[in-house]
Amino acid sequence: MVDSRQEHKQSKSDIEHPCIRNCCLDSNDVCIGCFRTLDEILRWSSASATEKKAILTLCQHRRNPTL
Repeated sequence: MVDSRQEHKQSKSDIEHPCIRNCCLDSNDVCIGCFRTLDEILRWSSASATEKKAILTLCQHRRNPTL
């Protein structure tokens, strides 16, 4: 049986961060490399898998606003 704490910890780390090491914030505090907001960058390490997926979706929309 899998410990739920271990499962939660594993699921949080399964999603890779989108950082491409081109960190520079624009005037709206959005990174021009990964398209995360400063708040999203700071929350990433403690975010759940669901929250990380939501952040990645927002990044994709910021990168390609016509999608």
